[in-house]
Amino acid sequence: MKPNESSIDRGIRMVLGLVLLGVAFAVLGIGTIAGVIAAIVGAVLVTTGLVGFCPAYAIFGFKTCPLAK
Repeated sequence: MKPNESSIDRGIRMVLGLVLLGVAFAVLGIGTIAGVIAAIVGAVLVTTGLVGFCPAYAIFGFKTCPLAK
């Protein structure tokens, strides 16, 4: 897997993912459907931010990483 996310994209994903995880656990509660959805989306964002590869970007041929072009 070649990276397809820029460092800015990765940072935004990490911050947004951590915020969603915090909201899921602290505000919504993990016992609610909204909390579970927020936790899943947050975990996916954090994971793709750490790895630098987004499967959705690969499917649609979208890249924000300047090295991958």
